[in-house]
Amino acid sequence: MGSRRRVLMKHTAPGGEMRIASLPLETPTSDEQVMERILERENLKRALKRVRENKGAPGVDGMKVGQLLGYLWRHWPKILKDLLGGRYRSLPVRGKEIPKNNGPDMRLLGIPAVLDRFVYQAVNQVLQEIWDPTFSKGSFGFRPGLSQWDAMLLAQKYVQAGYRVVVNIDLSKFFDRVNHDRLMSRLATRVKDKRVLKLIRAALNSGLMMDGLTSLTEEGVPQGSPLSPLLSNIVLDELDKEMERRGLAFVRYADDFLIFVRSKKAAKRVMASIDRFITGKLKLKINAEKSSIERPWECKFLGFSFTNSRNNPKIRIHWKTIKRFRQRVKELTRRTCGRSQEQVIRKLMEYLNGWWNYYRLAESTNRLRPLSHWIRRRLRAVVWKQWKNRRTRVRELLRRGVSRSYAVTTGCARKGPWRMSNVKWVVIALPDVYFGSRGFSAPWESSA
Repeated sequence: MGSRRRVLMKHTAPGGEMRIASLPLETPTSDEQVMERILERENLKRALKRVRENKGAPGVDGMKVGQLLGYLWRHWPKILKDLLGGRYRSLPVRGKEIPKNNGPDMRLLGIPAVLDRFVYQAVNQVLQEIWDPTFSKGSFGFRPGLSQWDAMLLAQKYVQAGYRVVVNIDLSKFFDRVNHDRLMSRLATRVKDKRVLKLIRAALNSGLMMDGLTSLTEEGVPQGSPLSPLLSNIVLDELDKEMERRGLAFVRYADDFLIFVRSKKAAKRVMASIDRFITGKLKLKINAEKSSIERPWECKFLGFSFTNSRNNPKIRIHWKTIKRFRQRVKELTRRTCGRSQEQVIRKLMEYLNGWWNYYRLAESTNRLRPLSHWIRRRLRAVVWKQWKNRRTRVRELLRRGVSRSYAVTTGCARKGPWRMSNVKWVVIALPDVYFGSRGFSAPWESSA
C-alpha cells in the first residue's frame, strides 16, 4: 500500500508566508516519491523566495513576479492535483535574442512563465540534491558551494604541476542542441518517479514563442529556465566521466572546459578523440573555429589566463577581458551622456566594484596599473566638456590655482576634451584627489 502524505500550500496574510495545509493523497513509495519531495513545504518556500529574488521579465502570459503569490493562493489546489497526477503542462517559453559578449552573434534567451519558473525551481532544488553528489570533481558550473574561482584555482594547480599545453574546447550552440531522448534516459537512471520525468519532458517540449508565433522544440534546453543549468550538467556529466576514465586532467564550467596535457602531440590526440566522443555519443558539435590547442598563458577561461612562468604561474586577467572592460568604461564616461559628474562617477563605481569583485582573484595585476590613470583622464575629459565655453574654463582654472596667463592660454585652446585632459594645467586643476573627493577610487588600488 502506498503511504499517505498531506500537501497543500496556502497564502497567509499579511506577511506573504506559505504553509502546507492538510490534504490526504495516495502517493507512491520509496524512490518513486520524488514529486512529494518537490512539493514539501520548505522546498516550495525556498523556490518561491528564489523566484522573487531573481525577479525577471514576464513570460507569454504576462504575469509578473509580484503577482505570483496571489495567483498561487487562488489556484494552488488545482496546480497541486495536476502535479501529483502528472497532468501539469508548461506554457511556451517567450524567446528573446540578446547579443553575445564576444561578438555580433546573438544568443536566444528563453523566458518561462512565472508560474513555470516557480515549479521548475522547486524541481531543480530536489534534483540538485539527487545529482550533485555524483558529479565529477572537475565540474564547477552551477553547483552549490562551487564557483568560477574554484575552477580557476584547480586549473592553476594543473599548470603548476607541469601541464603546459591546453586543449580548449568550445561546444557549438550547446543549449540549442541537447538531445532530449539522451537527456531523459540519463535522468531516468536516478529519478524513478514517472510524474517528474513527464513534467521535465513537458518542459523541454513546451515550445518557443517569438513574434507571436509558437514553434516546437524538439531539441535543446531553453537558456533562462531554472532547470537548464542542472540539465546541462547532467548531459555533460557523461563527458566528465569519460575524461575521468581516460585519466585526463580537466576543468569544466558549464559548457566551457579545458583539458590539460604535457605536449602538443598528446593535445592533438586528445582533441580528436574527444571530438569523436562528443559528436558520436553525445550528439553535440564542437565549434572548430573557437576550439584550439594553446599554451596556458594564451588561453582564455572564465575571463582569466595565466602568466608565462615555469616555476610559479599566476592567475591574471585575460587581455580580451581588459578590452571589453575599456569599452564599457568608455560607454559610462561618454562626454555626451547628459549626466552630471556625480552621476557619471556613481554609475562608473557601481560597474567597477562589481567587475573587481569577480576579477580580484587575479594575482598578477600589471594589466590594471595603466587603467587607473586612463579612467581619471576620461573623467577629466568629461569635466572639461561640461565646462563648455572659454570663459567658464578660464574661471575654473583660476579658481583651482592656475596662474592667469596659463589659465587663459589653456582655457582658450581649441583642442578637444580628450587632448586637453592630458594638458599639464588641466591635470593640476583636476588632480587625482579631486576625483577621490567626488567618490572615485580604483578598487584594485585599495586592495593592493
